[in-house]
Amino acid sequence: MTTGRGAARGPAIARLGDVYGGEEARPHRCALTLMSSVPRIHLDPNDLEVDVPAQHGFFGPRSARGSAALLPEPPWHYSGDLLTIEYRVNPDRVRELLPDPLEPAPEDPGAVAFIWADWQSCAADKAQLLDPVLGQYKEAFVVVRCSYRGETFSRCVFIWVDSDFAIARGLHQGYPKKLGSIHMTRPHPYGPAPRVAPGGRFGASLAAADRRLAEARITLLEESPANGFVNAHPMAHNRFVRAIDDPSRFRLDEIIVTGSARAEGGPAFRARVDRFQLFAAPTEELDRLAPEEIISGYYRQVGVVWDGGRLLHDNLAVPEPVPAEVTEHV
Repeated sequence: MTTGRGAARGPAIARLGDVYGGEEARPHRCALTLMSSVPRIHLDPNDLEVDVPAQHGFFGPRSARGSAALLPEPPWHYSGDLLTIEYRVNPDRVRELLPDPLEPAPEDPGAVAFIWADWQSCAADKAQLLDPVLGQYKEAFVVVRCSYRGETFSRCVFIWVDSDFAIARGLHQGYPKKLGSIHMTRPHPYGPAPRVAPGGRFGASLAAADRRLAEARITLLEESPANGFVNAHPMAHNRFVRAIDDPSRFRLDEIIVTGSARAEGGPAFRARVDRFQLFAAPTEELDRLAPEEIISGYYRQVGVVWDGGRLLHDNLAVPEPVPAEVTEHV
């Protein structure tokens, strides 16, 4: 194909080798020659029909069949071991982690729960139990309590997990999940592993970005009516998405209430806290919640089902107009 001035026009379709290969090929000139040789066609947009294939999947990536999605559709089922340490900090440290319009809990506002959990999770068909890489993960998270219009809620303020699908769940549920390395002593009825019974000794650790953030050791003492009180309320969490054209604004900014649709569990055990320490790190603020007073430790095995929540407060909603004072004229 010749592209020089005054050359005869060639065919309207050129081979890629002619356009992008060969020393004499000049893509921009070839493009001009092709454009001039193609007749203009006027199309009515109303006459165009585009077959767009359906996209499936509860979470991205959405695809033709949906099997590429990172998350299955809820409800999500969990079986796990929880190691909990409850303690107290200066209530101002809790208050600084609560966005408006949430307020500190009226009773014991400085109470905090640090929880390690070792989970097996699955969707309703339980397929992930037979492909464990898709359902097993561990997490370590910090829970405080807050109040909204006179009702008390629990709230997760920091959380680390060790799998991508757990982070994705957090985006949907409002948990501020980050990637971390979490380890816990596992109970077992045989060998050297501890039993879930008085005298059982358990340890746990958390690290992220090559820094150790927390560690704990507990000894089980006796059965307890519950495994603490800080994480015993429905969760009040934020979900937000910033505007793509203006990162200072939000397209979604809401507080939702979520929790277990169903729950069951074995006996809870109160524990002596033999060691509990939080460490400073350049990209974390966990050490600002360092304990001033230990309340107790706990251990429990549980099963829960999560199946959505409800809207508590929409920060983007137009405020309701305040009624003007009515002056009575006589």
